[in-house]
Amino acid sequence: MRLSRTALSVGIALGCILVSSPAFAGTAWDDIRASVFGNKAIVDGRELIKLSAPGRPEDMRVVPIGVDVALGDRRTIKTITVLIDENPTPVVAVFHMGKARDTAKITSHFRVDRQSDVRVVVEASDGQLYMVSQLIKFAGGQSSCAAPPTGDPIEIAASMGQMTLAPVAATGGATPVLARAKLNLRHPNHTGMVMDQQTLLYTLMNMVSDIRVQSGDDLILAVEGSIALSQDPMIEFDYPRGGHHEMTVTFKDTDGGAWTRTFQMGPQS
Repeated sequence: MRLSRTALSVGIALGCILVSSPAFAGTAWDDIRASVFGNKAIVDGRELIKLSAPGRPEDMRVVPIGVDVALGDRRTIKTITVLIDENPTPVVAVFHMGKARDTAKITSHFRVDRQSDVRVVVEASDGQLYMVSQLIKFAGGQSSCAAPPTGDPIEIAASMGQMTLAPVAATGGATPVLARAKLNLRHPNHTGMVMDQQTLLYTLMNMVSDIRVQSGDDLILAVEGSIALSQDPMIEFDYPRGGHHEMTVTFKDTDGGAWTRTFQMGPQS
């Protein structure tokens, strides 16, 4: 199963009617599950997946959510889908794994609009779906999807498309088999829900839609984005050591922007 762009945008229609729900039941999750996964069985993934997120974030605009997956058998990871029930777009990111991975560890920053269950659904190579969930409480303040980008608008526009990719030291979770890297992108990831207080017009949506990291012809990671990626998206990920001395990152947005850069990864690869 590959989640389509339709799946990523399904929450637009649901956003106005969703209500808080427990981990495996409730109106919000029932609607999301049917729209995204159909009638496929989803089983408890707590033995295979670790989900880390703050119970009450300091800033709802930049919430770190981490996923650690270990299948422990001959199957590999096909996709890792992150969902936030009460967001206007509940499917907030889909990570497609390369290189026949049976383990993966990914951390990224997301906008969480209000108190909500956060879910991770992992699809194994045999099609089986596994899920874990955690409640994130509202930290107060303005809805994150309606909050304007931070910083000077002229500087934000001028820096759009810049990126960095660098190895992460072994204390960040690297192993003798896997290395880690941190990708930072410069992009406001406009949600389309922010009103200009002078013109009283909404800033048009322009979100990071696709991110691809590869080494030569080998896919390391591909990401389908959404408006719930934070401003200046960050992704920290692991990848197999050996041969990946150079990585190329390409990312695109819904306004037609596309940026590509190649990075030298150094001896940690």
